[in-house]
Amino acid sequence: MKSLLFIGGLGGMELVIIAFIVLLLFGGKKLPELMKGLGKGIREFNNAKASIESEVKESLKDADDK
Repeated sequence: MKSLLFIGGLGGMELVIIAFIVLLLFGGKKLPELMKGLGKGIREFNNAKASIESEVKESLKDADDK
């Protein structure tokens, strides 16, 4: 759990309280839609990151070949 820096200082009870507050704010019906959007955003971020990494590796390879 140390890899998740933003929740490193939170314990179990704090996470339960945060989850309860989110449930109260968004409601049970809106929560799955919210999580779907969050997952889509994370997936797009990872795809963009992978694309940039491949472009950097390709440009480094081209620079080494010259």
